[in-house]
Amino acid sequence: MSFHDVRLPVDVERGAKGGPGFNTSIATLQSGKEQRNINWAQQRCGYDISYGIGSKQLYRQVLNFFYVRQGKAYGFRFKDWVDYQLTAEAIGTGNGVENEFQITKTYSDAGGSYVRNIYKPVSGTVQVYLNGVLQTVTTHYTINHSTGIITFVTPPSNGVVVTVTCEFDVPVRFDTDSLDVTLQWIEAGQVQGIPLIELRPEELA
Repeated sequence: MSFHDVRLPVDVERGAKGGPGFNTSIATLQSGKEQRNINWAQQRCGYDISYGIGSKQLYRQVLNFFYVRQGKAYGFRFKDWVDYQLTAEAIGTGNGVENEFQITKTYSDAGGSYVRNIYKPVSGTVQVYLNGVLQTVTTHYTINHSTGIITFVTPPSNGVVVTVTCEFDVPVRFDTDSLDVTLQWIEAGQVQGIPLIELRPEELA
C-alpha cells in the first residue's frame, strides 16, 4: 500500500498554509489575444505545514510521522480546516439502475460551477439522504472511506435526489524527502518549508 490511513497532529493541520491549485496554459496570439487551455481536470491542493509547528513537542510528532511515511513514499490524510465539510450536498439523482455514487462537493456562483470529487470522507461523520430522508448504513447503503463511493443496496428510484452530510480529508503526501530544520527555528516557532501535495485518485491504492 502506498497510502496510510492516518492523519497529522491536529494542531499542525490547523496552522498549515495552502489550498487548491490548477494548471492553465496561456498562449498569446499574434493579435495579442490570449488562448487559455485547462490542463487538469481536477484541482491539486498544496500545503505547507511548517506554519503549524510552534514547539519542540509538535516538531517531534511531525518528525516521527515523517519517518514512518518515509518522506514522499507514503500518502496520508490531511484535514484542511478551511474546507472540510459537506452539508446536505447533492451528489446525484437516482435513475432506478445506478447504485454507486461518488461523494462530491460543488462550488458555484453566477459564473458557473465546479465539481470536486471527495475521496476521503471521515468515518463516523457520514449521513446519507434520499429526498431528504436519512438512510441507515449497512441497511440501505455502504460507504468506502478510501474512495468516497456510496453503494446503495437498492438503486435510488428515478428522480430521487441523493444528498450527503459529512466531514472529509484531503489525500496528500510530503513533497520533500528531507527535513531541513534547525533547533533555532523550532525554538523561535518559525520552522520553514515542509510542503504537502494532494494525491490523484490513481495514486491512492
